Amino acid sequence: MKRVAITNGTGIWFDSEKAEKFEEKTYWNGNNHISKATGSQWEHESIFLTKGGAFVLSHWSQFQGSVDTCEIISKEEASKWFAKQEFSDDELPKDLLGDVYGLELL
Repeated sequence: MKRVAITNGTGIWFDSEKAEKFEEKTYWNGNNHISKATGSQWEHESIFLTKGGAFVLSHWSQFQGSVDTCEIISKEEASKWFAKQEFSDDELPKDLLGDVYGLELL
């Protein structure tokens, strides 16, 4: 078991070994790998889908002195994160497929 605390001071935590983790996608800009989640080469994000069905956004930075954070986000916010990343249908959590497609511009 690996407990990861939600960084809002409530003491809530989740077991990251039982959660499904989705890493950010990156692209090469010719010099560096850039996070599609943050638009930065220094700032990074991933999402955990907990055993209980909650989405947790994990944010970390390579800047000295920065603090890693984990926050519970809504299904809508998770859908936007996945859409921005350009995950394929096979990579998306099944219960988000409709929500991600709902963000498509017609």
